[in-house]
Amino acid sequence: MPLGERRGCLMTRYIAVRVCKAILTVLFIWTLVFVLSRVTGDPVDWILSEGGSAEAIAQVRHNLGLDFPLWEQYFRAFGDILTGNAGDSYYYARPVSDLFGERFIATFTLGALVFLVTILIGIPLGVLAAVKHNTILDRLTMSISIAGYTIPNFVLGILLIMVFSLYIHVLPSGSYGTAAHYVLPVIAMSVGPTASVARLTRSSMLDVIGQDYLESVRAKGVNEWVVIYKHALRNSMIPVITILGAQLSTIIGGSVIIETVFAWPGIGSLIVSSARQRDFPVVQFGVMMICFSITLINLLVDLSYSILDPRIRVKS
Repeated sequence: MPLGERRGCLMTRYIAVRVCKAILTVLFIWTLVFVLSRVTGDPVDWILSEGGSAEAIAQVRHNLGLDFPLWEQYFRAFGDILTGNAGDSYYYARPVSDLFGERFIATFTLGALVFLVTILIGIPLGVLAAVKHNTILDRLTMSISIAGYTIPNFVLGILLIMVFSLYIHVLPSGSYGTAAHYVLPVIAMSVGPTASVARLTRSSMLDVIGQDYLESVRAKGVNEWVVIYKHALRNSMIPVITILGAQLSTIIGGSVIIETVFAWPGIGSLIVSSARQRDFPVVQFGVMMICFSITLINLLVDLSYSILDPRIRVKS
């Protein structure tokens, strides 16, 4: 087989395997969410909190589609999501898509700011630590990164609220509306991803920074920081891009917790409140939306990594 055709077959097989794994992941998460949501109890008990007659209970269950067998509810709900029909919320009595549409901007802007902070601080911090390798600055930077990586974001969020909202009274503790409301949630969500990106950037840069081809560039009189950012950083970006994709997934998933801590009116807080209310359509759609986003990001990162390094798809 010609080399070009062989590479094409390997790439096709690589993509097919990754896509199949992504589909299986989504199906597994859907099954898990469907089962666990039903374990929490009957939403009719929440809706008819003051009790009701047997006829009223039966009518509500029929209206919500809960009188079908579980296997039929499973396939009906999954088919509705695939066709873009997420159904109506049990609690809000409104289309689920409308509820998520109203809260999408709040979640998206928060996540975008966190990802931007991760890139603008994490990469330069890792480069600086690599350039100043084995110095006090390097050790201090990595110590702070390890501490930031290990502390849970919800714990950090609570500490930030205690310090800046309850004691100093300089920043709001929650809600949404002004630039000041973004400060504490962005800090709480970005510390962990920034620390991870900084550590991996430093490690990747140390593998590149002492190679011979950079010495030849320096011999031409090129400024040292130009050598670092234009030549060394470019050749160490493959693992950094990979970790950025992973951290983007972390940001999407972590928004559920942070939005609850800061009473942020986004998708995450909607999912949490709906889980307490046994609002199955909202929980199912929200979790699947997060799952699909994370799976798609991981798939794209995986495929882009194989393009940047063809050895990956050969080994797969």
